[in-house]
Amino acid sequence: MRTSHLCGRGLAACGIALAIGLATLPPAFADPEGATQSDAGPVEPPPAAPLPAGAPAPAGDADPAAVTACTAFADALDNASVFYGDFADTIDGTARPDYSDPVVSMTNVSGRTALRESAAQAMSAAGTPGLSPDIAGPMRSWSLDATKLLVKMGLRGSGDTLNVTANELNEDAHNAQMACALAGTHA
Repeated sequence: MRTSHLCGRGLAACGIALAIGLATLPPAFADPEGATQSDAGPVEPPPAAPLPAGAPAPAGDADPAAVTACTAFADALDNASVFYGDFADTIDGTARPDYSDPVVSMTNVSGRTALRESAAQAMSAAGTPGLSPDIAGPMRSWSLDATKLLVKMGLRGSGDTLNVTANELNEDAHNAQMACALAGTHA
């Protein structure tokens, strides 16, 4: 009991010394001595560089169906990556995850829920009216692989099994993002 009393008194003394030290500091001013203030006016932005050959068109020139679908797909990717990422972090490096661990179990459920919602959102994005099959195909493939991954998580698959499917999912995401970029938008 005596040690905690001494620690409390020591902390109080340090706090008082810190407060006195801060109270005696001179005030700081924004302008150094002898500096003058000048109003230069607004600065013009530099001219835009021309796009290299083969580069995607700016988003303003993109097909509205591609913009809508790619935006929805990007939201699906964000949602899935956050929650599946939490699950992947909890089982990182384990060949056989301990699904009885409460943290693994909780992140498994939230990861599967996010994958299920994201797979549905990606499939809906792929069905956007007027969307090019070059964009819709990778989105559908991503949705299918997201569903495969959530089923494997539900069946409590091994780390290797999950990694194989996650790699397929990442490849599909890359392909869909590239298709969106070629259409002049982003995912």
